[in-house]
Amino acid sequence: MGVLIATIDSSIVIISLPAIFRGIGLDPLAPGNIGYLLWMILGYTLVSAVLVVALGRLGDMFGRVRMYNLGFAVFACASLALSLDPLKGGGGALWLIGFRIVQAVGGAMLTANSAAILTDAFPARQRGMALGINQITGLAGMFLGLLAGGVLATVDWRAVFWVSVPFGVVGTFWSYRSLRETGTRRPGRIDWVGNLTFTAGAGSLLASITYGIQPYGGHSTGWTNPWVLGGLSTGVLLLAVFCVAETRIAEPMFQLRLFRIRAFAAGNLAALLIAIARGGMQFMLIIWLQGIWLPLHGYDFERTPLWAGIFMLPLTVGFLIGGPASGYLSDRFGSRLFATTGLLLVAVSFVGLVALPVDFPYPAFAALLLLSGLGQGMFSAPNTSAIMGSVPPEQRGVASGMRSTFQNSGTALSIGLFFSLMVAGLAGSLPHTMASGLQAQGVPAATADQLAGLPPVSTLFATFLGNNPVGHLLGPSGVLNTLPATNVRALTGNRFFPELVSGPFHHGLVTVFGAAAAMALVGALASALRGRPTPAGSDLPTGSKKGQ
Repeated sequence: MGVLIATIDSSIVIISLPAIFRGIGLDPLAPGNIGYLLWMILGYTLVSAVLVVALGRLGDMFGRVRMYNLGFAVFACASLALSLDPLKGGGGALWLIGFRIVQAVGGAMLTANSAAILTDAFPARQRGMALGINQITGLAGMFLGLLAGGVLATVDWRAVFWVSVPFGVVGTFWSYRSLRETGTRRPGRIDWVGNLTFTAGAGSLLASITYGIQPYGGHSTGWTNPWVLGGLSTGVLLLAVFCVAETRIAEPMFQLRLFRIRAFAAGNLAALLIAIARGGMQFMLIIWLQGIWLPLHGYDFERTPLWAGIFMLPLTVGFLIGGPASGYLSDRFGSRLFATTGLLLVAVSFVGLVALPVDFPYPAFAALLLLSGLGQGMFSAPNTSAIMGSVPPEQRGVASGMRSTFQNSGTALSIGLFFSLMVAGLAGSLPHTMASGLQAQGVPAATADQLAGLPPVSTLFATFLGNNPVGHLLGPSGVLNTLPATNVRALTGNRFFPELVSGPFHHGLVTVFGAAAAMALVGALASALRGRPTPAGSDLPTGSKKGQ
């Protein structure tokens, strides 16, 4: 329940962003407002990725159940505050972003300690099934959040946050009433140096990647922005300091020697790569459906956010079938076969998506989503079980936190990586295509060239938010009021924009999904090389099992 609601809230705002911004009276695509949009999308994931290691370590020290219960309480209070946003405009956006960050702290407490609590509670012969259900619940929550956001946004934008309040309240009372500490607790001192350098370094790195998506100085992306480059350099430097410090501190936040355990290192590498690929797939599929396929099939742009969530349900179905089944079977036959095979299926699904035309037949699209979901489910449950079963019991909280960090960081990295790849692909061909298409419908050359010169990220986010892209871009200029009704209907109809961008978009899609397929294959190789199962912590140097 905790992992489900935490992951649902990581994605629930993506589909409901149009209703949220309308509710607070803010145009997120106006100059200067795109930062609000990016932080609403990525702030929750970024904070979760940064904090889960520290919160997992605190769970090892002060009790995993105690941290988990506190997480439910923090999550419930933040959800209530989000639904009561009293402000409008930029102030309203900052209120939402701020309490989304508080909500992310509570969610990180839940995800950082849930796998460790289950690993403590279940014997090895049942651990794969238990962790499989937990892991697949989390993955399914990411995609159920898309559907829930679309449905609730049609009721009221505040309902997107109301739904978390009863879950948070019930979960808080239930967990405080019924959960008991069963794991190994290891009291110790807080590693302030490790916590500060990791939090600041990871935060600086992921925030810089987030801002790298925004255009800068005439470039379609912000990777030449001195602040972005400085943030990336600072983040890498602080993480290097963190790694050095952790080898010299008596009681480190995270024992880097855990990476000497081959199953732990290989499992986390594979998890990072598939998280990057999955995050990129999620956002590219939403843009593909909302910006091109659904309008071509008669759906109004305003309705596409809800229907995009519905048409992506085969992916969730695949998760729900593949995860528990592979978790159960991996308890009997080992993790490596299922995890590796799952990633190979994911790679095949990406190749299949590349081969589809932009205006695809839905049965083929649904079959590929189902295959991808099955593959990711087959991988995630056994991989989590192998990671958590490979470490000493007293390190399970921090190991769970690190596993969550790789997963959440992969999602944040995927946005910067795949959006940059897509924007780079669109920047070469979209301006000419858009300028000529607009002029063919009577738009003055000066206005057409001005719109064609806008950064492609604005066009992508317009489709992402369920706006009519051409209507949104041409609205401020007043050109639509001067054109014949026939041309206006053509420009703002369901076919003009999708047909305009389908060629450039497909070129970018080939690049993005090709890169994702390569990551899945590398992850499969890492998974295959994880080695045979070994007793927890047996690969550690002598004495490390006792936390020395």
